[in-house]
Amino acid sequence: MQTFEIKEEFLVDGKPTKLISGAIHYFRMTPAQWEDSLYNLKALGANTVETYIPWNLHEPVEGIYDFEGMKDIVAFVSLAQELGLMVILRPSVYICAEWEFGGLPAWLLKEHVRLRSTDPRFMAKVRSYFSVLLPKLVPLQVTHGGPVIMMQVENEYGSYGMEKEYLRQTKQLMEEFGIDVPLFTSDGA
Repeated sequence: MQTFEIKEEFLVDGKPTKLISGAIHYFRMTPAQWEDSLYNLKALGANTVETYIPWNLHEPVEGIYDFEGMKDIVAFVSLAQELGLMVILRPSVYICAEWEFGGLPAWLLKEHVRLRSTDPRFMAKVRSYFSVLLPKLVPLQVTHGGPVIMMQVENEYGSYGMEKEYLRQTKQLMEEFGIDVPLFTSDGA
């Protein structure tokens, strides 16, 4: 089983490793295109693939989840592992990615919740989504023999809000549902 640590540098199986990553968004192509795309990424010298997980794609209607076909994140990550790639997952509730509403489900607007905040109504929706999504990702973590070495808590939040408690609560939810790989945020300069 492969190991991954961060100790002043990235360590894979205890050896310093440079992560060379490219983004392939599984949800922007058909599953038939995944293998060729991942193979080509590896052929370019990458050892890691990164992808977002858009909430609105997987829960288009509140309480109705879809992880089949082009939405099968488990199959995509498993294929990356078969091809020898490590994976960075970005399941944050907001992804941006030039994706409709940044990946947030439009149905959130019906209840006038304060998005990307500690608003209890918003965090209850996040909890509900994470309770379905994250158990699918737990076995894919490097700590469980999978290829996932890191996961993102939030995306570009520093450009949006300053509510650090929201970030803490989101991180705690991820850990509560079994995420134990290193967590990070991505913010602009």
